[in-house]
Amino acid sequence: MSLQPNAAAFAADPLAERLDRVIDRVLDEKRLVGTVVLVAKDGYRVYERAAGLADREAGRAMSVDAIFRLASISKPFVTVAAMRLVEQGVIGLDDPVTRWLPAFRPRLADGGEPVIRLHQLLSHTSGLSYGFFEPQGSAYHRLGISDGLDHHPGLTLEENLRRLAQAPLGFEPGSAWQYSLGLDVIGAVLEQASGESLPALVARLVTGPLGLADTGFAVTDRARLAGAYADGTPEPGLIGDNMDVPMFEQAVRFAPGRVFDPQAYPSGGAGMAGTAGDVLAFLETVRRGGAPLLSPETIEMMTVNRLDAEVELLGPGFGFGLGWGVLADPERAQSPHAKGTIHWGGAYGHKWFVDRQNGLSVVALTNTAFEGMSGQFTLEVRDAIYGAAS
Repeated sequence: MSLQPNAAAFAADPLAERLDRVIDRVLDEKRLVGTVVLVAKDGYRVYERAAGLADREAGRAMSVDAIFRLASISKPFVTVAAMRLVEQGVIGLDDPVTRWLPAFRPRLADGGEPVIRLHQLLSHTSGLSYGFFEPQGSAYHRLGISDGLDHHPGLTLEENLRRLAQAPLGFEPGSAWQYSLGLDVIGAVLEQASGESLPALVARLVTGPLGLADTGFAVTDRARLAGAYADGTPEPGLIGDNMDVPMFEQAVRFAPGRVFDPQAYPSGGAGMAGTAGDVLAFLETVRRGGAPLLSPETIEMMTVNRLDAEVELLGPGFGFGLGWGVLADPERAQSPHAKGTIHWGGAYGHKWFVDRQNGLSVVALTNTAFEGMSGQFTLEVRDAIYGAAS
């Protein structure tokens, strides 16, 4: 599946000038090492640019077909695979996790053993967390739980979930929101329910039908793989394996080499690699209503905000659906996006959004954490797109 470029838009739309200025500036200021930015409007690719360096040390320029470690952009792919099994009647959103993983029984701090349901894993309302949100000395760190971005050679998904089940839940499932390892748990559920490995299942149900040849749980062409860098002065620094990169009050532990280990467990929340073009094609499938993967009714269900209260991490006006964030109140968010816009990012330095009301799908993949995920660059790209359209 590919989107046809609109040649007239490339030549005439002020969008290109606005985005070019943003990209040139962020590279000149050394906030990013390299990026690929793609914009689709009403089904046509109206902007594409690869800029900067894919590998600074080797002097290799960024290319449109560069492969990136996708981190949390893995989540929508795995979520769609799960929803295909829901549509097929293989699993149910209200299924307790223990139907598929009988040993996964995390408890509350008071010892209570609540029921966690599959939809709570997909919406991050299960009570689970990520180690990078937990203080040093917490159970997540004492137990050696992997976030799916670090690398523990020989650690299986089964063992990681055994450790995770020993950590106390942060709250009664369904009562709050906390970004979490829920998609790694979903990955184990999908394997159990289907009898296939998660990589094989995602290939059969999602990337295969869309013809996304470069996106999966392994790197298809190392020569096109972008490096991994972290914010730094005077320029971003190279990320080494199992290196801690400060984020908020904690740190994320990255292991760029993890993607090369065929024995590394397939992290449903962070384990995939792929290209910007593949991600855009996937998002356009969602924007157009889900075919050939999902029904329009399922897409609508996935894009409804499921949160009753605002969450500090998401920001004012933002909520969460199944697999991605949802803009619930553009005015409170002070955002030019239309209500219902879905979005998310990836810790290696990525951001995407789909504004169905305005016919927009946008992918900005970078090789620089965290500027490319949550830095000023993401807002500059957004404002350039909507500014050019106004």
